[in-house]
Amino acid sequence: MYNIKLTDYITAPKPATTDRVVAAHYYAAWKKGAAGLHNGFDDLHDFPERTPLLGYYDEENPMVSDFEIKWALEHGINCFIHCWYRRKEHAGKPVRVEDLRCVHALHEALFHARFGNQMQFAIMYENSLRWAGTDAKDLVENLMPFWTEQYFKRDNYLKIDGKPVLFVCNPFRLNQDFASVAEQHAAFDACRAYAKEQGFEGLWIAACLWDYNDVKADVYRSMTDYGYDFHFSYNAGYAPAQSFPSDEEIVEGQMAMLEKRLAPDPMRHVPVASCFRDATPRTTQAWMDLGFGYDKETIYHLSPEGFRETLRRMKERVDALPDGAWGKRIIMLDNWNEWDEGHYISPSHEYGFRYLQAVREELSQRDNLPDYRTPTDLGFTELNASWDTPDMREICKKKFGV
Repeated sequence: MYNIKLTDYITAPKPATTDRVVAAHYYAAWKKGAAGLHNGFDDLHDFPERTPLLGYYDEENPMVSDFEIKWALEHGINCFIHCWYRRKEHAGKPVRVEDLRCVHALHEALFHARFGNQMQFAIMYENSLRWAGTDAKDLVENLMPFWTEQYFKRDNYLKIDGKPVLFVCNPFRLNQDFASVAEQHAAFDACRAYAKEQGFEGLWIAACLWDYNDVKADVYRSMTDYGYDFHFSYNAGYAPAQSFPSDEEIVEGQMAMLEKRLAPDPMRHVPVASCFRDATPRTTQAWMDLGFGYDKETIYHLSPEGFRETLRRMKERVDALPDGAWGKRIIMLDNWNEWDEGHYISPSHEYGFRYLQAVREELSQRDNLPDYRTPTDLGFTELNASWDTPDMREICKKKFGV
C-alpha cells in the first residue's frame, strides 16, 4: 500500500473556536535556495529530531500551506505573522515581488491554497540593518501602496476594528530613518490616511520590542510619540543563566519577563509565549562570520506540558488587564517554523502535535476534533521535490547509536 492516496485532497479544516487573535510568528525560509543566509533543510541533516511531520517540504507548494492552515486552525491558531523582507539594494524604489526575500509562502503558497481564505495572515516588516530601511517618502509612496494592494485588501489579512495591522520588526532602526519623532509620526499618520482612502477605518502599527530593561521604560512609553499603537516581541525574551533549566524555571522566567513588559505600558503590550530555544544548527563558523552570536546563547527546552502551563498563566494574566488592553485582543506564539534557529510548534518528529495540543487546550474552546493524519498517512508524497532526503537510519545510528 505504499504511495497510495487515501483521499483526493486534504479534508477541510474544522477550526477550534477562540475568543481572540492567536497569532504564530512565521519564518518562511523553506523553499530551496530562498533563505540566502542559510541552506534551509540541508542544514538539518544532523538533526533528525527536527524533521517536520510534513517532511522536508517545498514551502512554495500550496498543499504545504493547506496542511499548515488545517493543523493551525484545528488547534486554535488563527493567524500567521509572516516576516517580510525587502532586499537592501531595492530601498527607496517601487516594490516588486521579485525584489523581496522569502515571500514565496505568501505569493506562491498561501494565495493559491485551497483553504487560504480561512487563515488570517499579517506581515512583519523586517527592517534590520541587513535589509532595506525606508523614509517618509518611500514609506508612503512605495511600501504602503504595495502592502495595500498585495496584502491589506485581501479578505483574510488581519484587521481589527476595520484596520489592517502592520507589524514592524525593528522600530529603533526605523526611528533612525526619520529626521525627528514628529516626522515619523506624521509619516505614520499619512499611512493611516492612505488606508482610509482605500476604504479601511485606518491602520494599526505595532512595534516589535526586544529589550525590556526597566531603565528603558521611558522608551517604551514613548512608542506612542513615534506613532505606534501597541508593542510585542518575537519571543518571550527569556534566556536562562545556564543551559537546560527545569520547566519550572522556564515558566517562571517567561512570566517574570511578561510582568517586566507589562509594567511600563500594560494597555499596549501583547504577550508572546515561547516553546524552547536551541539554535545549535546555527552555531557554525559560517554563522559567526555573518556576525550572529548564536554560539553564545544558552539553551532551554520547555516541555509541551510546561508550554501549556505558560499559556494558561499568560492568558490568566492578560485577561485580568483592564478592558481595551491589547493583550486581551491578541496573544502570540513563538514560533511556527524556526526549524534551525530552534523554536517551533509546527509538528515535528521529536514532539509530534504536542505543542499544538497545548495551544488548543489552553486558548480554544476545544469544540472540534483535529485530524492528525500526516501527508505520509494520506499518501501525498509530492511535497518534497527539491530537497535531498537524508538517510535517516544512518543519521540516527551516528547521532543516537540506534
